[in-house]
Amino acid sequence: MVKFWVKISQKKGVIIMARHGENIRKRADGRWEGRYQIFDVERSRKKYCSIYGKSYEEVKEKLIFKKTYIKEAAEREKTECKMSNWSETRNYTLAFVAEEWLVEVKKKKKPSTYVKYKLIYHNYFEKKFCNTSLHEVKKQIVEETEFLSLSDSIQKSIYCVLNQILKFAAQKYSMTFPNLKRPVSSTKKQPVKVLTKSEQAKLFAALSYETNLFKMAILLCLYTGLRLGELCALKWTDINFKNKIITVSRTVQRLYVEGYTTKTILLETEPKSGYSMREIPLSDAASKLLTEFRGEWEYVFGREKAADPRTMQYHFKKYLKEAELSDKNFHILRHTFATNCIEGGTDVKSLSEILGHSDVQITLNRYVHPSMDTKRRYLDGLSSFYGQIHGQVCSGNMMFTG
Repeated sequence: MVKFWVKISQKKGVIIMARHGENIRKRADGRWEGRYQIFDVERSRKKYCSIYGKSYEEVKEKLIFKKTYIKEAAEREKTECKMSNWSETRNYTLAFVAEEWLVEVKKKKKPSTYVKYKLIYHNYFEKKFCNTSLHEVKKQIVEETEFLSLSDSIQKSIYCVLNQILKFAAQKYSMTFPNLKRPVSSTKKQPVKVLTKSEQAKLFAALSYETNLFKMAILLCLYTGLRLGELCALKWTDINFKNKIITVSRTVQRLYVEGYTTKTILLETEPKSGYSMREIPLSDAASKLLTEFRGEWEYVFGREKAADPRTMQYHFKKYLKEAELSDKNFHILRHTFATNCIEGGTDVKSLSEILGHSDVQITLNRYVHPSMDTKRRYLDGLSSFYGQIHGQVCSGNMMFTG
């Protein structure tokens, strides 16, 4: 059913009828008026124009024609604009757009993110694609490079940066690019490396002998799973001794200085992600250890400034030698902590929050890899279960034969 609305004109009491939703009305002078909207470029605002006719049908027909013309003109202008942009940008090289993109990244991202993206670009894109136009950057061209011989981690970073550059170009220059997908790796992902039980025993023995501030730092990592940068940036004010809680709110890392290729500076920033801003409960042993070394200086391990991760790594390797263990990276302490938690029965959700992971799946993929001893214990339990079943069957047979 078509709806009408009725309005009594203030002039001469004329009844005006028009369809609901249409901008058509009958004027007091007997003519019909239709109104349509256009954009006034000079004044940068919308305005209304009118057309007139002797009947409602005449005005409606004129209005439909006018609106159709305006819509087609707008679409035509939009298409011409896109073609113009494409014509202007078709010869833009990946290098040109990448430099523009890096400027935006520097404004919006953390310094560590900017440095990482810039190094990936300069190390893997700048020379290979310096003369390659944006429209030539296709999946097969990328795969023809030696990227596939690199590690999975580097490949992932390369495709991440490349897709972000293309996305930036698409938004700025109204261009369209497919999302480039990294080839599926045929290499089986290896479980993270951790200290074995015997290695942990040797390390604990070395750290317990004449414990100092650096030995305490290594023990604290084994008790909490802190990242190296988080450990180095830790302040005494981050530790609530009453409630036995550590608050993680910053990290430190070495970053390249703009304009240099080898020189780095120690920079204090926010943690890796929002999930890394967290609170970690302290065990009684960890709390007691911190209390013994509690001082009046600002930073726990660097006194008046954050500790240098390189210094912490140096001391860790020194204590490994004292414990007669092979050379290892400091991050193995975090992996060992997480694996010990899983084998000790910690639920994955709690562990994920303690570690500061953005997704429980990250924790599952990295750390839920039971050791051979754990698997053996499970199978020994299964053998015991089968033995009980076998005993019940034998007992039942004896009862039946008797």
